[in-house]
Amino acid sequence: MAWTADELYGRDGAFLDGLDARKEAFVVEIPPNAHAWLTKPKVLKKPPQNAAGRPKKYPRLCQRDRQPSEVQNLAKYSPVLRQQRPQRYCIKQTHHGSEVWEIRWATCWRKTHTGELVSNQCTLIVARNVLTGEIKYFLSNRVPGRDGWSLRKILRVAFGRWPIEDCFREAKEELGLDHFECRGWRCIHRHLFITILSQLFCARTRQELSPNEDVLSGELLTMEQVRRAANVFIDSIGLPPRSRLQRYEQEANRQKYYACRNAQAAKSHRKTRRKRLAELGIDPEIIKSVYPKPPPH
Repeated sequence: MAWTADELYGRDGAFLDGLDARKEAFVVEIPPNAHAWLTKPKVLKKPPQNAAGRPKKYPRLCQRDRQPSEVQNLAKYSPVLRQQRPQRYCIKQTHHGSEVWEIRWATCWRKTHTGELVSNQCTLIVARNVLTGEIKYFLSNRVPGRDGWSLRKILRVAFGRWPIEDCFREAKEELGLDHFECRGWRCIHRHLFITILSQLFCARTRQELSPNEDVLSGELLTMEQVRRAANVFIDSIGLPPRSRLQRYEQEANRQKYYACRNAQAAKSHRKTRRKRLAELGIDPEIIKSVYPKPPPH
Protein backbone atom coordinates (compact mmCIF):
# COMPACT_ATOMS: atom_id res chain seq x y z
CA MET A 1 0.00 0.00 0.00
CA ALA A 2 1.30 3.46 -0.87
CA TRP A 3 0.03 7.01 -1.05
CA THR A 4 -0.16 8.80 -4.38
CA ALA A 5 -0.99 12.43 -5.11
CA ASP A 6 -0.78 15.13 -7.73
CA GLU A 7 1.59 18.11 -7.87
CA LEU A 8 -0.41 20.08 -5.30
CA TYR A 9 0.59 17.64 -2.55
CA GLY A 10 3.88 16.69 -4.20
CA ARG A 11 5.22 20.21 -3.67
CA ASP A 12 4.10 20.24 -0.01
CA GLY A 13 7.23 19.32 1.94
CA ALA A 14 5.42 19.26 5.29
CA PHE A 15 2.93 16.70 3.93
CA LEU A 16 5.76 14.45 2.70
CA ASP A 17 7.58 14.86 6.02
CA GLY A 18 4.43 13.68 7.80
CA LEU A 19 4.24 10.54 5.65
CA ASP A 20 7.92 9.84 6.28
CA ALA A 21 7.44 10.28 10.03
CA ARG A 22 4.65 7.69 9.95
CA LYS A 23 6.78 5.37 7.78
CA GLU A 24 4.16 5.49 5.03
CA ALA A 25 5.22 4.75 1.45
CA PHE A 26 4.37 7.38 -1.14
CA VAL A 27 4.79 8.01 -4.87
CA VAL A 28 3.73 11.55 -5.73
CA GLU A 29 3.91 13.68 -8.83
CA ILE A 30 6.07 16.76 -8.39
CA PRO A 31 6.30 19.97 -10.45
CA PRO A 32 9.28 20.53 -12.78
CA ASN A 33 10.66 23.21 -10.46
CA ALA A 34 10.75 20.94 -7.41
CA HIS A 35 14.22 20.63 -5.86
CA ALA A 36 16.33 17.59 -5.05
CA TRP A 37 19.93 16.37 -4.74
CA LEU A 38 21.31 13.38 -6.62
CA THR A 39 24.18 13.11 -4.13
CA LYS A 40 23.49 13.22 -0.42
CA PRO A 41 24.33 16.66 0.99
CA LYS A 42 26.43 17.00 4.11
CA VAL A 43 24.74 18.24 7.26
CA LEU A 44 26.97 20.03 9.77
CA LYS A 45 26.10 19.11 13.33
CA LYS A 46 28.66 21.09 15.39
CA PRO A 47 30.15 24.57 14.96
CA PRO A 48 33.91 24.93 14.43
CA GLN A 49 35.96 24.97 17.61
CA ASN A 50 37.45 28.37 16.82
CA ALA A 51 34.25 30.05 15.69
CA ALA A 52 34.60 33.79 15.62
CA GLY A 53 31.86 36.39 15.68
CA ARG A 54 28.19 35.61 15.81
CA PRO A 55 27.49 31.86 16.26
CA LYS A 56 25.77 30.09 13.40
CA LYS A 57 22.67 27.99 13.62
CA TYR A 58 23.17 24.22 13.79
CA PRO A 59 22.45 21.76 12.35
CA ARG A 60 22.80 23.27 8.89
CA LEU A 61 23.76 22.23 5.39
CA CYS A 62 27.28 22.48 4.12
CA GLN A 63 27.81 25.61 2.04
CA ARG A 64 28.45 23.74 -1.23
CA ASP A 65 25.25 21.70 -0.78
CA ARG A 66 23.09 24.58 0.37
CA GLN A 67 20.99 24.86 -2.80
CA PRO A 68 19.44 21.74 -4.43
CA SER A 69 18.69 21.64 -8.15
CA GLU A 70 15.38 21.69 -9.97
CA VAL A 71 14.34 18.25 -11.16
CA GLN A 72 13.83 19.50 -14.72
CA ASN A 73 17.45 20.65 -14.79
CA LEU A 74 18.63 17.36 -13.29
CA ALA A 75 16.82 15.47 -16.06
CA LYS A 76 18.37 17.70 -18.72
CA TYR A 77 21.93 18.22 -17.51
CA SER A 78 22.81 15.60 -14.87
CA PRO A 79 25.01 12.82 -16.33
CA VAL A 80 23.22 10.26 -14.15
CA LEU A 81 19.92 10.88 -15.95
CA ARG A 82 21.03 12.42 -19.25
CA GLN A 83 23.26 9.49 -20.19
CA GLN A 84 20.82 6.87 -18.94
CA ARG A 85 19.09 4.77 -21.58
CA PRO A 86 15.33 5.10 -21.07
CA GLN A 87 13.25 2.02 -20.33
CA ARG A 88 9.97 1.75 -22.19
CA TYR A 89 6.89 0.70 -20.25
CA CYS A 90 3.31 0.13 -21.30
CA ILE A 91 1.61 2.18 -18.59
CA LYS A 92 -2.05 1.40 -19.26
CA GLN A 93 -4.55 0.16 -21.81
CA THR A 94 -7.19 2.68 -22.83
CA HIS A 95 -9.94 2.69 -25.44
CA HIS A 96 -7.41 4.42 -27.70
CA GLY A 97 -4.83 1.69 -27.23
CA SER A 98 -1.58 1.25 -25.30
CA GLU A 99 0.11 4.20 -23.58
CA VAL A 100 3.89 3.89 -23.72
CA TRP A 101 6.23 6.03 -21.61
CA GLU A 102 10.02 6.20 -21.48
CA ILE A 103 11.30 5.97 -17.91
CA ARG A 104 14.55 7.21 -16.38
CA TRP A 105 15.19 7.13 -12.67
CA ALA A 106 17.84 7.85 -10.06
CA THR A 107 18.13 7.88 -6.29
CA CYS A 108 17.91 11.33 -4.74
CA TRP A 109 17.39 13.26 -1.52
CA ARG A 110 14.98 16.09 -0.77
CA LYS A 111 15.13 18.92 1.73
CA THR A 112 12.93 18.44 4.77
CA HIS A 113 11.33 20.85 7.21
CA THR A 114 12.55 18.92 10.24
CA GLY A 115 15.77 19.01 12.21
CA GLU A 116 17.27 16.35 9.94
CA LEU A 117 17.24 18.83 7.00
CA VAL A 118 17.72 15.98 4.50
CA SER A 119 15.33 13.11 3.85
CA ASN A 120 16.15 9.44 3.57
CA GLN A 121 17.11 8.16 0.14
CA CYS A 122 14.29 8.62 -2.37
CA THR A 123 13.66 7.80 -6.01
CA LEU A 124 13.27 10.44 -8.71
CA ILE A 125 11.44 9.25 -11.83
CA VAL A 126 11.40 11.13 -15.12
CA ALA A 127 8.66 9.81 -17.44
CA ARG A 128 8.11 10.90 -21.05
CA ASN A 129 5.17 9.96 -23.26
CA VAL A 130 6.66 8.65 -26.52
CA LEU A 131 3.80 10.00 -28.66
CA THR A 132 2.92 13.35 -27.11
CA GLY A 133 6.29 14.26 -25.56
CA GLU A 134 4.61 15.04 -22.23
CA ILE A 135 7.03 14.80 -19.30
CA LYS A 136 6.06 13.94 -15.73
CA TYR A 137 8.23 13.87 -12.61
CA PHE A 138 7.57 11.57 -9.66
CA LEU A 139 9.14 11.28 -6.23
CA SER A 140 8.97 8.22 -3.99
CA ASN A 141 10.41 7.46 -0.59
CA ARG A 142 10.93 3.86 -1.71
CA VAL A 143 13.90 2.66 -3.76
CA PRO A 144 13.76 -0.17 -6.34
CA GLY A 145 15.39 -3.33 -5.05
CA ARG A 146 14.69 -2.64 -1.39
CA ASP A 147 11.92 -3.87 0.91
CA GLY A 148 10.12 -5.67 -1.91
CA TRP A 149 9.81 -2.59 -4.12
CA SER A 150 10.61 -2.63 -7.83
CA LEU A 151 10.53 0.06 -10.49
CA ARG A 152 7.42 -1.57 -11.95
CA LYS A 153 5.63 -1.40 -8.60
CA ILE A 154 6.55 2.27 -8.12
CA LEU A 155 5.31 3.11 -11.64
CA ARG A 156 2.07 1.25 -10.96
CA VAL A 157 1.42 3.53 -8.00
CA ALA A 158 2.64 6.65 -9.83
CA PHE A 159 0.23 6.20 -12.72
CA GLY A 160 -2.53 4.73 -10.58
CA ARG A 161 -4.41 8.02 -10.24
CA TRP A 162 -6.05 7.67 -13.65
CA PRO A 163 -9.08 5.63 -12.42
CA ILE A 164 -9.58 8.20 -9.63
CA GLU A 165 -9.49 11.09 -12.08
CA ASP A 166 -11.94 9.22 -14.30
CA CYS A 167 -14.32 8.83 -11.36
CA PHE A 168 -14.19 12.57 -10.70
CA ARG A 169 -14.86 13.26 -14.39
CA GLU A 170 -17.91 11.00 -14.37
CA ALA A 171 -19.21 12.54 -11.16
CA LYS A 172 -18.82 16.08 -12.50
CA GLU A 173 -20.05 15.58 -16.06
CA GLU A 174 -22.78 12.97 -15.52
CA LEU A 175 -23.96 13.20 -11.93
CA GLY A 176 -23.72 16.90 -11.12
CA LEU A 177 -20.88 16.94 -8.61
CA ASP A 178 -19.94 20.49 -9.62
CA HIS A 179 -23.56 21.64 -10.15
CA PHE A 180 -24.33 22.95 -6.69
CA GLU A 181 -25.23 26.37 -5.31
CA CYS A 182 -24.60 26.22 -1.59
CA ARG A 183 -22.26 27.88 0.86
CA GLY A 184 -22.17 25.90 4.10
CA TRP A 185 -20.01 22.82 4.72
CA ARG A 186 -23.06 20.78 5.74
CA CYS A 187 -24.80 21.51 2.43
CA ILE A 188 -21.66 20.73 0.44
CA HIS A 189 -21.22 17.44 2.29
CA ARG A 190 -24.82 16.44 1.65
CA HIS A 191 -24.44 17.17 -2.05
CA LEU A 192 -21.15 15.22 -2.12
CA PHE A 193 -22.68 12.19 -0.36
CA ILE A 194 -25.68 12.07 -2.70
CA THR A 195 -23.43 12.31 -5.76
CA ILE A 196 -21.12 9.54 -4.54
CA LEU A 197 -24.05 7.26 -3.70
CA SER A 198 -25.51 7.89 -7.16
CA GLN A 199 -22.18 7.05 -8.74
CA LEU A 200 -21.90 3.86 -6.69
CA PHE A 201 -25.40 2.80 -7.77
CA CYS A 202 -24.59 3.44 -11.46
CA ALA A 203 -21.23 1.64 -11.17
CA ARG A 204 -22.74 -1.46 -9.55
CA THR A 205 -25.60 -1.52 -12.07
CA ARG A 206 -23.18 -1.18 -14.97
CA GLN A 207 -21.03 -3.98 -13.55
CA GLU A 208 -23.99 -6.35 -13.15
CA LEU A 209 -25.71 -5.62 -16.47
CA SER A 210 -22.81 -5.02 -18.86
CA PRO A 211 -22.69 -8.06 -21.21
CA ASN A 212 -19.00 -7.54 -22.02
CA GLU A 213 -16.18 -5.43 -20.59
CA ASP A 214 -14.37 -5.14 -23.93
CA VAL A 215 -15.26 -1.95 -25.78
CA LEU A 216 -14.54 -3.64 -29.11
CA SER A 217 -17.39 -6.09 -28.55
CA GLY A 218 -20.00 -3.37 -28.95
CA GLU A 219 -21.68 -4.54 -25.74
CA LEU A 220 -19.84 -2.45 -23.15
CA LEU A 221 -22.11 -0.30 -21.01
CA THR A 222 -20.74 3.02 -19.82
CA MET A 223 -21.57 5.08 -16.77
CA GLU A 224 -23.25 7.62 -19.05
CA GLN A 225 -25.55 4.98 -20.53
CA VAL A 226 -26.58 3.68 -17.11
CA ARG A 227 -27.30 7.19 -15.87
CA ARG A 228 -29.38 7.95 -18.97
CA ALA A 229 -31.32 4.67 -18.65
CA ALA A 230 -32.08 5.46 -15.00
CA ASN A 231 -33.37 8.89 -15.98
CA VAL A 232 -35.63 7.37 -18.66
CA PHE A 233 -36.98 4.84 -16.13
CA ILE A 234 -37.79 7.55 -13.58
CA ASP A 235 -39.36 9.88 -16.17
CA SER A 236 -41.56 7.05 -17.48
CA ILE A 237 -43.06 5.96 -14.17
CA GLY A 238 -46.28 7.94 -14.59
CA LEU A 239 -46.78 7.15 -18.29
CA PRO A 240 -49.28 4.62 -19.69
CA PRO A 241 -47.78 1.13 -20.21
CA ARG A 242 -47.68 1.47 -24.00
CA SER A 243 -45.89 4.82 -23.90
CA ARG A 244 -43.55 3.51 -21.24
CA LEU A 245 -42.52 0.51 -23.35
CA GLN A 246 -42.05 2.79 -26.33
CA ARG A 247 -39.67 4.99 -24.32
CA TYR A 248 -37.77 1.91 -23.14
CA GLU A 249 -37.43 0.62 -26.71
CA GLN A 250 -36.23 3.98 -28.00
CA GLU A 251 -33.61 4.19 -25.27
CA ALA A 252 -32.46 0.59 -25.86
CA ASN A 253 -31.99 1.28 -29.58
CA ARG A 254 -30.13 4.48 -28.79
CA GLN A 255 -27.77 2.72 -26.40
CA LYS A 256 -27.14 -0.07 -28.90
CA TYR A 257 -26.27 2.51 -31.54
CA TYR A 258 -23.78 4.35 -29.31
CA ALA A 259 -22.20 1.09 -28.11
CA CYS A 260 -21.52 0.09 -31.73
CA ARG A 261 -20.22 3.57 -32.51
CA ASN A 262 -17.89 3.47 -29.51
CA ALA A 263 -16.57 0.10 -30.66
CA GLN A 264 -15.86 1.39 -34.16
CA ALA A 265 -14.18 4.51 -32.78
CA ALA A 266 -12.01 2.42 -30.43
CA LYS A 267 -10.92 0.17 -33.31
CA SER A 268 -9.95 3.20 -35.38
CA HIS A 269 -8.06 4.87 -32.52
CA ARG A 270 -6.18 1.68 -31.66
CA LYS A 271 -5.22 1.11 -35.27
CA THR A 272 -3.87 4.66 -35.52
CA ARG A 273 -1.94 4.35 -32.28
CA ARG A 274 -0.40 1.01 -33.27
CA LYS A 275 0.73 2.57 -36.53
CA ARG A 276 2.32 5.55 -34.78
CA LEU A 277 4.10 3.31 -32.29
CA ALA A 278 5.31 1.03 -35.10
CA GLU A 279 6.84 4.07 -36.83
CA LEU A 280 8.91 4.56 -33.66
CA GLY A 281 9.90 0.89 -33.62
CA ILE A 282 7.77 0.10 -30.57
CA ASP A 283 5.67 -3.03 -30.18
CA PRO A 284 3.46 -2.72 -27.06
CA GLU A 285 3.08 -6.50 -26.92
CA ILE A 286 6.77 -7.17 -26.23
CA ILE A 287 7.88 -4.22 -24.10
CA LYS A 288 7.57 -4.16 -20.31
CA SER A 289 4.18 -3.54 -18.79
CA VAL A 290 3.35 -1.92 -15.47
CA TYR A 291 0.49 -4.38 -14.97
CA PRO A 292 0.77 -8.14 -15.51
CA LYS A 293 -0.15 -9.07 -19.05
CA PRO A 294 -3.18 -11.36 -19.46
CA PRO A 295 -2.40 -14.95 -20.40
CA PRO A 296 -2.76 -15.79 -24.11
CA HIS A 297 -6.08 -17.36 -25.12
